[in-house]
Amino acid sequence: MPAKTGAQYKEKLKHAKNNIFIHGERVEDPTTHPAFKNVVQSMAELYDLQYEKPDKMLYASPQTGDQVGMTFYRPETIDDLIKRREAMQEWARHSGGLMGRSPDYLNAEVMAMGVANDLFGEDDPMFSENAKNYYDYARENDISLTHTLIHPQVNRQKAQHEQKDANVALHLVEKKSDGIVVDGARLLATQGGITDEILVFPSTVKQAGEKDDPYSLAFVVPNNTKGLKFISRESFDYGKNTWDHPLSSRFEEGDAIVYFDNVFVPWEKVFVCGNSSICNRTFSETNAVVHMAHQVVAKNVVKTEFVLGVVLSLMESIGIDKFQHVQDKGTEIMLVLETMKSHLFKAEHNAKLDKWGTMTPDFEALNAARNWYPRVYPRLVEILRILGASGLMGIPTEADFHHEEIGPLVNRALQSKNLEGYERVKLFRLAWDLTMSAFGSRQTHYEYYFFGDPVKMGMTYFDQFNKEPYKEYIQDFLKKVKTSKPDYTNV
Repeated sequence: MPAKTGAQYKEKLKHAKNNIFIHGERVEDPTTHPAFKNVVQSMAELYDLQYEKPDKMLYASPQTGDQVGMTFYRPETIDDLIKRREAMQEWARHSGGLMGRSPDYLNAEVMAMGVANDLFGEDDPMFSENAKNYYDYARENDISLTHTLIHPQVNRQKAQHEQKDANVALHLVEKKSDGIVVDGARLLATQGGITDEILVFPSTVKQAGEKDDPYSLAFVVPNNTKGLKFISRESFDYGKNTWDHPLSSRFEEGDAIVYFDNVFVPWEKVFVCGNSSICNRTFSETNAVVHMAHQVVAKNVVKTEFVLGVVLSLMESIGIDKFQHVQDKGTEIMLVLETMKSHLFKAEHNAKLDKWGTMTPDFEALNAARNWYPRVYPRLVEILRILGASGLMGIPTEADFHHEEIGPLVNRALQSKNLEGYERVKLFRLAWDLTMSAFGSRQTHYEYYFFGDPVKMGMTYFDQFNKEPYKEYIQDFLKKVKTSKPDYTNV
């Protein structure tokens, strides 16, 4: 079937009856539930965008000839890579880069693992074939995915097999003739329950040993699978209108603990079963992490553009854009934006074909960007918060402006250099929702831990960085320094 529309996405979600729990209740229909209906609508708009811009968002399936989503595309040239990235950024611009788990993130992963599938065949050729087939299935059916990578935070000093309750984490219970049974919990599925299926894969950062083989699993199942439960955190969409909460009322993706209560997984949906070595190598050896990082950096370019746009609009609105320290803060964001664009440009124009014939971006550029952005994004929103100052606290609701008695008063009191009070507060509520609301705070926390603990990521980056050329450079430089080394032999 061709790429789905927003209506098809919502209809499928409505009838799936995924096992979602929030605020102490089971969700009957996420398309109408207050905690989910608005983000479901935003997701539907992404799918509709594919048909609004088909030349950019769709391509002919190599299998069926149907028009399928460009974000599933397997690039074979640099132009292909750029074409796929442009489609990803079309989706990102719809939310200002604030939907970190829009479907293209995992579409890139499914593509990479589906093509570079031979790693999974080390245990059994069946697993390799499963990965290949799932890519075809996901692309042809425009499957939306959530995923889960990490074990519960019980005792980080110990490996999973050493935990006091070693069965709390997702683990293999039984191998059967037609599949496997798994049980236990995983963290942290963004968009859990409002997507079609869930991918279970190992962490990109935390490595496992052989004794953790029972926890070393990779598979996919529909989100309405018997025994699968999504336990969602409190929603940061408080049911307010889009004027009062312009971001959280549209793009609150949600995050969920995932519990597998003796869930059966058919063999054809399994990619890794009890092999820590394959799990440890999955993201790197299939180049999945490279293609996922490409999507993330492309999204973060758009997100930085969005933050910069809000900052510049705020500066201009209250006439602080000529002050030296204000301009310097704006420059900070501009430098981040241009640096991220440079990383992306290098990644694409230094791309090379991998051994499977897929055009793969330069990971050095993407790896630097994905390690740097979590460290700098908190500063971007801090700048916006500092510049907004008390204006981020003096933000009446839209209802106040419509009140017969106080409406004219707040409109006059909160006017700015070039905006009426109503328009100024509308802008400042956007800045507040991006920085100080529960939604905005979650965005900062989310970016900081996007790929995992940034300190551990930094350690991995340091260990893998090719240091020898730089040390050799200094040694060669020192050899050219004229010296007279003292003779200490007789001392």
